[in-house]
Amino acid sequence: MNIVKSMLTSLVLALVAGLAPAGGAEAAAPAPIDPALRLLVKKAAQETDSFHDRFDGEVWLADMSRRLSSRVPEAGYRVELLKNVHYEASRAGLSPEVVLSVIDVESNFNQYAISSAGARGLMQVMPFWLKEIGRPGDSLFRLQTNLRLGCTILKYYLDKEKGNLYAALKRYNGTRERDYSLKVDKALRTRWFRQ
Repeated sequence: MNIVKSMLTSLVLALVAGLAPAGGAEAAAPAPIDPALRLLVKKAAQETDSFHDRFDGEVWLADMSRRLSSRVPEAGYRVELLKNVHYEASRAGLSPEVVLSVIDVESNFNQYAISSAGARGLMQVMPFWLKEIGRPGDSLFRLQTNLRLGCTILKYYLDKEKGNLYAALKRYNGTRERDYSLKVDKALRTRWFRQ
């Protein structure tokens, strides 16, 4: 049974990575899946409690890791980032794909990004939040801190806007301009959609 599941996992990872020909069409010889990345994704899926099904977790991490590889080339950090995004988004009651889209637009996945207004990190959280919550010594460049606060803030605005994601995104960004929401929506539809 474990051999069958292992073979099935390998096939799914190959399909997700776009390595297997689709619909019987001729394709170039598939590139092998990096064994270290496969092991990293598998281990990450087993370690996090935000995935209810280990197999789904492996598939999601492999798929999103492939999509993120051009922006975050280091495989270990990339998988750690995705694991944390999935955990914090799920914890807050958000779609991990929406959170990835927000990060895409806010910081282009730069953990150390600082905006002209002083917002910091992946989700561009304003530093005053640390003082507001009584944790002035924390760093918004720390992956878990930034994601936890960013996801919590976004979920709060989503609830305030009665589930209207576009209105919540405008509040999150601190603007009433439609442009920001459209950018996040485009990132969600073209890059971070769930397959």
